Amino acid sequence: MNTNDPIVLGINGLGRIGKLTLWHHAGRKFFNKIVINLGREVGTSLDDILHYIERDSTYGRLEAYLHGYQGKPVITDVNVAASSFKVNEIEVKILNTHRNPRNIEWADHGVTIVVDTTGQFLDPNLGADDPKGSIRGHLEAGVQKVVASAPFKLKQGAAMPDDAVTTVMGVNDKDYDPIRHILISNASCTTTCLSHMVKPLLDAFGIERVLSASMATIHAATGSQQVLDRLPKRGAVDLRKNRSILNNIILTTTGAAKALQLVIPEMATIGFIAESVRIPISTGSLIILVMNFQDELNKKPIRRDMINDIYKVAAEQNSNGYLVFTNKQNVSSDIIGTPKAGAVIEGHETHTRTGTININLEHMQGIDKDILDSIKDQVGSIQVTQSVIYGWYDNEMASYVNMMGDRTVSIAETLE
Repeated sequence: MNTNDPIVLGINGLGRIGKLTLWHHAGRKFFNKIVINLGREVGTSLDDILHYIERDSTYGRLEAYLHGYQGKPVITDVNVAASSFKVNEIEVKILNTHRNPRNIEWADHGVTIVVDTTGQFLDPNLGADDPKGSIRGHLEAGVQKVVASAPFKLKQGAAMPDDAVTTVMGVNDKDYDPIRHILISNASCTTTCLSHMVKPLLDAFGIERVLSASMATIHAATGSQQVLDRLPKRGAVDLRKNRSILNNIILTTTGAAKALQLVIPEMATIGFIAESVRIPISTGSLIILVMNFQDELNKKPIRRDMINDIYKVAAEQNSNGYLVFTNKQNVSSDIIGTPKAGAVIEGHETHTRTGTININLEHMQGIDKDILDSIKDQVGSIQVTQSVIYGWYDNEMASYVNMMGDRTVSIAETLE
């Protein structure tokens, strides 16, 4: 893109991720102007929107986030009539008329790339004219690229369209083709952390040595949960989503296993299981990854120090800081605000156990019956090492939003 041209970013939605995306880009100053679409009237005046933007219960005040203890008010040039203001000298415009992406006035304000943070428009196969709205509607409204702040949701049996791709920075961001791809999913916070935990191990051992894998995320609360118990909506099947997050540990689901296959395709060959548990904190989540590797008999098995050394080297080679290795004893609040860290490996808690598994060869596929009959002892043995790795991630600002900011800027730099 010609750096002399104004670069305008659109943000659709101003929830948790939308607001923090504004914070990120107000500090980064890559885009000359930011246009935010709310799609509806909120509060009683523009002042109510500014009140919401300038303070946050998790990350504090905007001026402190941008400039530390020396921070001074950074929201200036408020124009109520024009619904505009400046944040850290970056012009911000508020739109509140249209919720359907195809009707949003992006073209009128020169928006070239949109980050859709609503979580509502995630099927890349829906046409722009879908009556309920579609992510492709942004393209019809005049933008060139759309970044979704969540994994795409495909209908059963549907294929990913050729012009859409899912990427995680530092893992498969090079899969993005600036000529072909116009819809880009930034995956999820959990998939981001998980992929940075899995990739170094696959690079070191190869997919052929992975026998099985599973993960559980101990995840902070999200806006989809209830503060107090309430009746379920009509047709609701998961009654736990209607229970108070303030008082409960809540079992839920995660699409991280499915999304991981889009980022690291070879994981599709593994029977990967992903589970999620929500806990009553505002941010700072944890993945417990379990991977079982086949070791060679009579050779040095995989050990804790070997696993940690793999992560240490990978973290040192990751110049963007997306992977961090630490031997410190952290708690969840220590992770909040860790810059750009998609995963913080808690090396102090890495564990491995190696054992021998006996297998009845009659139950194995691909062995000819004549060969089996010629074998006196039809029980074989393999050496297996189970590894347990802990990875922290700030599921809001520091991990997910900051990395999505890098993704958005890298896409904008390819625009003509």
